[in-house]
Amino acid sequence: MNSRILTVLVVMTTGVVVAAARPGKNAPATKSAMPRGYTIPVIDLDSRKDLQVVVDREKGQYLGHPTTVLLEDGKTMIAVYPKGHGRGPIVMKRSRDGGATWSKRLKTPKSWATSLEVPCIHRVVDAGGVKRPIMFSGLYPARLAVSQDDGKTWGQLKPMGKWGGIVVMGDMIALKTKGRYMAMFHDDGRFFAKGGKRHNPRRMTVYKTFSSDGGLTWSVPETVFVRSDVGLCEPGIVRSPDGKQIAVLFRENYRVRNSHLIVSNDEGKTFSDPVELPAALTGDRHQAIYLPDGRLFISFRDTTLKSPTKGDWVAWVGTYDDIVNGRQGQYRIRLRDNKHRWDCAYPAPELLPDGTIVVTTYGHWDQGKKPYILTVRFKISLTDAMAKKKRPTMP
Repeated sequence: MNSRILTVLVVMTTGVVVAAARPGKNAPATKSAMPRGYTIPVIDLDSRKDLQVVVDREKGQYLGHPTTVLLEDGKTMIAVYPKGHGRGPIVMKRSRDGGATWSKRLKTPKSWATSLEVPCIHRVVDAGGVKRPIMFSGLYPARLAVSQDDGKTWGQLKPMGKWGGIVVMGDMIALKTKGRYMAMFHDDGRFFAKGGKRHNPRRMTVYKTFSSDGGLTWSVPETVFVRSDVGLCEPGIVRSPDGKQIAVLFRENYRVRNSHLIVSNDEGKTFSDPVELPAALTGDRHQAIYLPDGRLFISFRDTTLKSPTKGDWVAWVGTYDDIVNGRQGQYRIRLRDNKHRWDCAYPAPELLPDGTIVVTTYGHWDQGKKPYILTVRFKISLTDAMAKKKRPTMP
């Protein structure tokens, strides 16, 4: 059947364009009609110092790549990040007031000083209802640390198996079976197995792995897809509002195309082939939260090929339907102006019970200074009001 006809049939029956026929997993991408720029408005919060909280800063020390978890009390947050660019001893801090203030650096296990990559922290619940924060450290071998007391104390980093990868468990999602999770990450040949080397010619492999015991152990990773024409990596996962579909957004690391998207309608067993996203959603390290009204807020580093905020810390506001149907969305937000052409924004967004967005990341916020960790706190009503007064941005 003609692929155009199949696309129409799929849209009519499912309402989701990305379920249509596509090239094979390793096939070159077809020529895309997606523009390299966007026309939705950009709301600028860079000058709003009243919304910004310094989490950690150290003179002469690179601090970057944080992730956070919000506990069930709706106000306690834990942040972890490395002392160094993408690797180094892991630092941990805690906030007891939803990111308005942060503790001093907390004591961590000795093995955390041996971390080889960015730490990724998540909240998990096992089939018996036991809740734990867990933290991953990537490269080879990928390692895991667990807390049994809501992050007050932690175990050592321990290997999960004879495998590794880049930004291991950069994102994960709870599946419909209690205690079962899926996590995703990528590798370029160097870290999946011991003694690996970067693939030549270059190619990126995206992996998935599953846990059936609330995140304590993980299956041997399976390949989702391999691509050489585009550098798809650092997956960001979000479930559809009706719970039936999982969407994954990807960084495009070769800087030749927009970000890409895949979806699964069977809890991660199978995925569609990657398709290109609109320029408005193009960036690195997408992390999404649902707003109280059902819209999505996605924070990322702006790597759009044509953008007035390229290289800055930005967020996108729109709907899940916008994403899967290839629409630009409602508007973008510049959270901070990064004084570097690209190095910022491994984001960590949380939503407080009162609707306050708390998003934490790193960046070169002061010209000529080392990057440091910053939190921005606001409600979406602020940017909604600002967006009503804005004209569309020209690509």
